[in-house]
Amino acid sequence: VICYDLIQDFIKKQVTNFIMKLLVTGGLGFIGSNFILKILSEYKDFSIINVDAEFFGSNKKNLERVESSPNYQYVKGNITNHNLMENLISQCDAVVNFAAESFVDRSISDPNPFLISNIRGTFTLLEIIKATKKRFIQVSTDEVYGSLKLQSADEYFRFNPSSPYAATKAAAEHLVNSYVLTYGCDCIITRCTNNYGPRQFAEKLIPKTILLAKQNRKIPVYGDGKNIRDWLFVDDHCNAIIQTILEGKTGESYNISDGNELDNLTIINKILSTMDKTSDLIEFVEDRPGHDLRYSLDSSKIRKELGWSPKTNFEDGITKTISWYLSNESWLDSISDSITKKTPWK
Repeated sequence: VICYDLIQDFIKKQVTNFIMKLLVTGGLGFIGSNFILKILSEYKDFSIINVDAEFFGSNKKNLERVESSPNYQYVKGNITNHNLMENLISQCDAVVNFAAESFVDRSISDPNPFLISNIRGTFTLLEIIKATKKRFIQVSTDEVYGSLKLQSADEYFRFNPSSPYAATKAAAEHLVNSYVLTYGCDCIITRCTNNYGPRQFAEKLIPKTILLAKQNRKIPVYGDGKNIRDWLFVDDHCNAIIQTILEGKTGESYNISDGNELDNLTIINKILSTMDKTSDLIEFVEDRPGHDLRYSLDSSKIRKELGWSPKTNFEDGITKTISWYLSNESWLDSISDSITKKTPWK
C-alpha cells in the first residue's frame, strides 16, 4: 500500500513538473557515482543531493562531469552527523544508502571504522527516516550470507558473515528490518553480488588486475585463486536499485545477481588475454584469514516481482570495463597511490 501510494503521488507530482529528489549517501564511491550518473543522464524528472564523507574509496573525479548540473548538489559530510542528515533528508523524497566502509582486508586489520559507518551511520539515518516518513533503500551485500557450497542464497537464507565488514552489513540489515516492524518505516534492502565496471576503486580485483597488467607488474592472487564470485555489471545493478525505489514493496529485501559465477583466476586470465598479456604476471600469495570460497545469490524474486534482469553479458561488460580504464588516464592518475601496494582483494 505504501509503495502504491508513493508511485501514485510521484505520478501526480510529475504532472505539475515535480522533480523527485533523491538523497544519495556515499555517492563519490564506485556504485554510488555510477548510480548518480545514470539518474542524471536518463531520468530528467529526478534531482540528487549527494553526501559523502570522502573516506577511503571516494573519488571526486567520478562525478566531475555533473558538478555544474542544476539537478545535482554535493555536500561533504558524514552519515553519523544527525543534524546534517536531518536537514538533507528533509529536502528529499527518498534516500539511497550506499555509504559504507567496504574493504574486507581493512575490516580485518581495523574493524572499528566499519562499526561506526555501517552500523552507527545506518542507525542515524533510520532515526531520521522514522521521523520524516521518507522511503529508504539500504544497499547491502551478498557477503552477509557467508561462504556457500552448492546452493544459492535467496532472501530467506540464514546469515553467516565471515569478516567484520560482512558482519556490520548484516547488523545494519537487522536494524533496517526492526525499524520496518517496530515503527512502520518505508524501508527496502537490496543485496548485490560483486560489481564491476568503470570507476571502481583500484584495490578491487578487476581494476587492480587491469592497472597492474598495463604496467607489466606482478598481480597478487590470494591462495590458489579459486574463490568464486557472481559478477554483475554496475549499470545493471543501478537499474535494479531504480526499480526498487519506484516499485519495491516496503519491508522487502531483493537479491540482485547475474548468475555469472567465475573464479578469480578465470577473471584474471580473461583480462590478461584481452590485453595481450601472459599469465606470467600472476603471483600467488598467502591467503587472508576467513576468505570465503563462494558467494551466490538467487535473484528470482526481483526478476519476477519487479521485472528486472541484467542486460550486459560478461564478455561485453569486461571489454567495456577494460576500455574505460585504459582510456581514462587522468582518473588513473588520481588513484595511482593505491595500486603501488602489493595487496590482493576480497
